[in-house]
Amino acid sequence: MAQERDEQVVSRFVEHFAMTMNDLGFPRMPARVLGALTVADEPGLTAGEIGERLGVSPAAISGAVRYLVQVGLVAREPVPGSRSDRYRLPNQAWYLASQQKGGTYKRIAEVVQEGVDAVGDDASPSGQRLVEMRDFFLFMQDAVGELLAKWDEARQERGPA
Repeated sequence: MAQERDEQVVSRFVEHFAMTMNDLGFPRMPARVLGALTVADEPGLTAGEIGERLGVSPAAISGAVRYLVQVGLVAREPVPGSRSDRYRLPNQAWYLASQQKGGTYKRIAEVVQEGVDAVGDDASPSGQRLVEMRDFFLFMQDAVGELLAKWDEARQERGPA
């Protein structure tokens, strides 16, 4: 038998999740919205419903959901017969967002290579630091791709959640 849901405990989790994500560099309000959507049993929530659960106005939700849609963690769908939109977590949201951001490390490495070129080469201390940084981000790019492939394989072996 499923354990009964305690909404106060759920609310504390959402705030703890948001604070932790914020400490790691994720914007606070998007983190709160992401937490609220993660614990929602409904297939999606409107900005008003999210605001009600978080104790903020729907207007405060607007920028947060826009950010989450842009990074691929939230999908926006129209509510039939309404001017409202519903927001939901796509299946495999973290995996899909990681795929979308997959070229980030390569882009950073390309910019750092400009720094290597700007200082002349890797013979100087700054050149050595820049080459180390570039090589790290190229390594991370390859590693993230491998990890995503492994996750996809593990998820398929595990079956539907």
